[in-house]
Formats: sequence, C-alpha cells, structure tokens
Amino acid sequence: MKENAPATHICQVCKKAKSPHEGQIGELVRPSLAEFIKKCRPGWDGKGFICLDDLGQFRKEYVKEVLQDEIGELSALDNEVIESLQQHEILASNIAEQFETKLTFGERLSDRIASFGGSWKFIISFGVVIVFWIAINVVLLATRAFDPFPFILLNLILSCLAALQAPVIMMSQNRVEARDRLRAENDYKVNLKAELEIRHLHEKIDHLLRRQYNRLFEIQQIQIELLEEIGRKRES
Repeated sequence: MKENAPATHICQVCKKAKSPHEGQIGELVRPSLAEFIKKCRPGWDGKGFICLDDLGQFRKEYVKEVLQDEIGELSALDNEVIESLQQHEILASNIAEQFETKLTFGERLSDRIASFGGSWKFIISFGVVIVFWIAINVVLLATRAFDPFPFILLNLILSCLAALQAPVIMMSQNRVEARDRLRAENDYKVNLKAELEIRHLHEKIDHLLRRQYNRLFEIQQIQIELLEEIGRKRES
C-alpha cells in the first residue's frame, strides 16, 4: 500500500498551501511576536497556520523594530544580523583565514620582513654584522679602510635601513589593525545574534510552559468533574 501524502495547510498570511513541515500553528508562536503579527495582519487570529517564510519575515521586522527602540538607528552590522535571523545563517567565520587569502605578494613579504625585524635573530645577526664591519675597518684594514672611523658609510647604511624598515613595519601593523577590526565586527554580530536567539528561546519556553500549565489545569478540572459525576451516580 502506498503511504498517504501529508495533508497541506493554508497559510493565513500568504494564503498558500504548505505542508505541516513548512510552518506551524499560531499557538506555538511566542506572544510578543504573535502580537506583532496581529498588528501587521489584523486578519490573523493567532491560532491559525502560518508558513515559515512569513514567520521569518515577521520575525525579521519584529527584531528590527525592537533593536531600533533599544539602540536607535541600526548600523550595517545590525542589519546583517537581522538578515541572518531570517535566513537562519551562521555568522561565525574564520577571520584570520579569510584575511590571509586576500593578501598580495608584497603584503606577505612586508609581514615576513616585519616579523624578522622584530625578533632576536635580527638583533643578534645585525649586531654581528656591525661588529664585523668595525673590526675589518679598524684592525684588518687599518691603513686602507674603506669606511674609517667615524664609520660614515655604516651610519648611512643604518639610516637607510631604518628609513625603509619603518614603513614596512607600519604596513604590517595596519593590516594587523584591519584584521582585529574585522574580528571585532564578527564578534559583535555573533554576540548580538546569540543574545537575540537566547531572548527568543526564553520567551518561547515560557510561553510553552504556560500553555502546558493551562492544559494540565483543564485536564485536572475535567478529572474533578468526572469524579463528582461518579460520586453522584454512586449516591443515587
């Protein structure tokens, strides 16, 4: 025998037929969002079926309104978080890996030069070169030194090296700051979305618990009425 196809429901918002997996009944929507939907669509009774597409759109508009009330004008990062809530996208990403893939050959070379220039290897090796330079000109080539005391050529080379090394290090530091700024923006988006999702879950759980308590109370009332009816029958 063939299995019966699942019944479809008509969304009260878009009036389209949807499968039960493509939406939910209004009673499961958290109260604040349900009130917002009723305000936008007065024809929605709060108990009918609503598809996930419309629910995501209303959720996006509701979160946007809440954020505007709390923080004022929304930034591009806030709008990106709101879009991710509607599309159910993941905002967390590896900023370092994405940043490294966009570096050019010159930027990678400057990073390596800056890394080497700020290490003990550079200090020790350059100190050895300076001592060797001075020793050659003072001891070995005392009479025919190519850079006699006060070592004007050495001072010129050191000045040129410092003049070239400083911009390279600054370029590397600027990229570090840009990477940190991207990481901070990503952390802000992730934290904001996590806060909104946690707030949504808390409200939804509270709503479900209240509905469960109401149903248990109704069941208890029915049981009491049945017991009273059984008691009256026994007395009669």
